[in-house]
Amino acid sequence: MHVLYGIKTCDTCRKARRALDTQGVPYRWHDLREDGLSASLLDSWLTGTPWDLLLNKRSTSWRGLNDEQRDSIDANSARTLMLEHPTLIKRPILELHLTENALDLVIGYDKAVYEPQD
Repeated sequence: MHVLYGIKTCDTCRKARRALDTQGVPYRWHDLREDGLSASLLDSWLTGTPWDLLLNKRSTSWRGLNDEQRDSIDANSARTLMLEHPTLIKRPILELHLTENALDLVIGYDKAVYEPQD
């Protein structure tokens, strides 16, 4: 089953949920704020995705960091900050479980994925 990660108060996450529901796509919802983010899950995402693609520099959480944290960001500090503040992760993230061993991530709202044309 696919898993949709996000935050319930995020408009884009609500839009993604509505789109999946409308299409009848089965998925499990995981709220990053309420359900948390494990190091192993983040590491699995970072294995196939550059850290700077996962980090949301437009978020309120990013603006809440101090200048030193923002200016010295690298892969290690980004990982640490995303674990401490899961709201720093670009949302939504859709884990597409294509086969038992194949996983694909959709980061952010991709209209082609959420609203496919027939």
